[in-house]
Amino acid sequence: MPDSPPDGLPSYRLLTGKDDAAFCHRVSEALSLGYRLYGSPAATFNGEHVIVAQALLWPEED
Repeated sequence: MPDSPPDGLPSYRLLTGKDDAAFCHRVSEALSLGYRLYGSPAATFNGEHVIVAQALLWPEED
């Protein structure tokens, strides 16, 4: 696995959005690139939609 994320992406990412398939695909894509989940997801309701957030980290070399 590369030492750093591809395409100049940051080592830490916080993905947020409406809780739908598109959000799940974004998280899945980050995982397939090599990111790892960091902590539990967060969720809130904005009066219309459930909004979710998931932190991701690029793994450090051991």
